[in-house]
Amino acid sequence: MLETLASHLDAIAALAPTWGFAVIFLFMAVESSFIPFPSEVVMIPAGFMACRGELLASSPQAALAIAIVVGILGSLAGAYANYALALWLGKPFLERYGKWFFVKKEPLERACEVFNRYGAATTFVCRLVPVIRQLISIPAGIARMPLASFSLFTGLGAGIWTAILAAIGWVLARTAGDITYLELVTRGKEMATRHLPAVIAGAAALAAAYLLVSKLVMGRRGARLGTAR
Repeated sequence: MLETLASHLDAIAALAPTWGFAVIFLFMAVESSFIPFPSEVVMIPAGFMACRGELLASSPQAALAIAIVVGILGSLAGAYANYALALWLGKPFLERYGKWFFVKKEPLERACEVFNRYGAATTFVCRLVPVIRQLISIPAGIARMPLASFSLFTGLGAGIWTAILAAIGWVLARTAGDITYLELVTRGKEMATRHLPAVIAGAAALAAAYLLVSKLVMGRRGARLGTAR
């Protein structure tokens, strides 16, 4: 699938000066929804083109920052679609008919299990985990997770992943010389995969710290309420 999509990037790249940011938003929204689509095909070339002045010729740094922000917004849009779908249809419907929405039962069960076990912070960590990345919004919708918390955790997780991919594209633009978009995406994906365990571990540590602090704060608040009574 990666090779098929990347083979069309040369044609899409010609639209970058005019439609580049719109394309980033659109495809990152698709990637973040239930439709299987690799974000590497979008954000690695975005960072590459930003560095080489093909997105915003006047300022490569500004182009990179805008590309990352647009990528995050696209990811949120797709995640909201999953969240709303799950909120509206419910788990029994998705388990039975999810295959028609590219939602397979086994990955959905795994995402629900992770969410139910670790709570809202999983929407942050799991944005970095392949396969579950797109599906973690569904158990959040099923559980009616508060939209503000969902937006915060999803945005943070998507932001880290989007920035990493764009940064890889930026580095390759400075070091790779002439390179096809297929080679760019393939090499960039290898770099991302190689460092992904460390990124996930760091995100998990942040989530664990958040849960610990939340537990301590809630415990103290409960103790004060008990004393006041």
